[in-house]
Amino acid sequence: IFVFLQAILIVVTVAFEYRSEKSLEELSKLVPPECHCVREGRVEHTLARDLVPGDTVCLSVGDRVPADLRLFEAVDLSIDESSLTGETAPCAKSTAPQPAATNGDLTSRSNIAFMGTLVRCGKAKGIVIGTGENSEFGEVFKMMQAEEVRIILFNLFLLTVGCLFTKAPKTPLQKSMDLLGKQLSLYSFGIIGVIMLVGWLQGKHILDMFTIGVSLAVAAIPEGLPIVVTVTLALGVMRMVKKRAIVKKLPIVETLGCCNVICSDKTGTLTKNEMTVTHIFTSDGQHAEVTGVGYNRFGDVMLDGEVIHGYNNPSVSKIVEAGCVCNDALIRNNTLMGKPTEGALIALAMKMGLDGLQEDYIRKAEYPFSSEQKWMAVKCVHRTQQDKPEVCFMKGAYEQVIRYCTSYNCKGQTLPLVQQQREQYQQEKTSMGSAGLRVLALASGPELGQMTFLGLVGIIDPPRTGVKEAVTTLIMSGVAIKMITGDSQETAVAIASRLGLYSKNSQAISGEEIDDLDIQQLSQITPKVAVFYRASPRHKLKIIKSLQNNGAVVAMTGDGVNDAVALKAADIGCVSFVFVFFNYLP
Repeated sequence: IFVFLQAILIVVTVAFEYRSEKSLEELSKLVPPECHCVREGRVEHTLARDLVPGDTVCLSVGDRVPADLRLFEAVDLSIDESSLTGETAPCAKSTAPQPAATNGDLTSRSNIAFMGTLVRCGKAKGIVIGTGENSEFGEVFKMMQAEEVRIILFNLFLLTVGCLFTKAPKTPLQKSMDLLGKQLSLYSFGIIGVIMLVGWLQGKHILDMFTIGVSLAVAAIPEGLPIVVTVTLALGVMRMVKKRAIVKKLPIVETLGCCNVICSDKTGTLTKNEMTVTHIFTSDGQHAEVTGVGYNRFGDVMLDGEVIHGYNNPSVSKIVEAGCVCNDALIRNNTLMGKPTEGALIALAMKMGLDGLQEDYIRKAEYPFSSEQKWMAVKCVHRTQQDKPEVCFMKGAYEQVIRYCTSYNCKGQTLPLVQQQREQYQQEKTSMGSAGLRVLALASGPELGQMTFLGLVGIIDPPRTGVKEAVTTLIMSGVAIKMITGDSQETAVAIASRLGLYSKNSQAISGEEIDDLDIQQLSQITPKVAVFYRASPRHKLKIIKSLQNNGAVVAMTGDGVNDAVALKAADIGCVSFVFVFFNYLP
């Protein structure tokens, strides 16, 4: 019977882990393997794994960069590097030479397209300079390997000195069972020793007492305990499967329950990674709130409690018109093709029923956006009024747009722009920025230099639905939550405040500050820190180790390449988006 029960134990464990491995293998097949490579003067489809340094690769909107590329041709190129750096804003790329980065800041290398990132806008050509482990993606992988080697060497050391060899650090459940086993052994041997001593003193034969002692020792072994624990964990795994969670190792179910610190990436985990307009300020002083999230038409524009639609409010509709026409993005089937910021403006127009404005105008000239000038403008004529003068629409950073404005719109009338108005707009821009919003200014007019200021829009990557409630539940349960992101301090703190992670007594530190601290120093301050911003993969690893150094059971959640090392080092690695939970320890 004992052998039969042990066989059931082995079968259940192997079956669940095999099913998890197969599920993860199927998920890994979702990564697109092909790219456009120039071979013998012709553009052809090539497997990304077949690329070698020196190959020329062509990139266009929607392409996943197959290797690290040195760009030699780029047209309005913008790349989403959030999976690698955690930065939500797409990075504008150019062919201009850049100084070698000395601090590991990937965002400063504007002439390099990194493997695994996504082309949001424009097109480019580049020469392969790094593939596989020689890419920045590979650097993250090597850090993961280094973590594995550290664990292996530690285990070899334990084996050398004669300690119990364990393949990986033990989970809280395994530690508890080890402690229970030691306590049972100690109490059993003590009681058996007393029984044998009493029997011997009563004159019974020593061999008989030894036989009785061995029988009692065997009977004291809780041989059914591993089976009960395994079945219980298997039931937990089955329940998590119903919640669309994949558990790679059975003991992780229990470890998840012992977790007292959760470190979470922001972009795509706590937030949707979909830029959304949430606030509109018109040049005549009106404030409108925008509901709805993502690149779709679900939501409303509310002004004083009333829904605005179409041209009901000229001040708001002019802002929407400028943002929609001065725009290169497209939204098809709720999927964005273009820059996220421009997609947010198109989604705003969709909510007001004005998304067809792009088709109503014929573009005659364009002043493309650049990181230096920080604005974009287009000259257009209306399709039904081509005999009338051209109209210029402009959007960009407030400080740049306001320089081209000589007037402002006030309820449909054009009035001279005076210093008092400029100061009011600057205050509004500062207020929106301090709330973590990305602020865009919009204007229209006959010519650059004769523009009419229309207003400001505030854009943010909003939190996922249900995250705030989950955070509240975890905090009330005694679980500390740390946000780790590559974003700026203002954006990170604003999102953390919305979710209830950050208060007046909380602290926020940057990746540069982490570099100046050793593990012991960092361990002393991490309990008080709620937000870590401008954090790279090595910073995340250091944060995890500092928390574990304090005795915490740490879970790490993330969805990008930049989270992989921290996921490996944490007691539990939780891969979000597809809601996959699995342990990354070897």
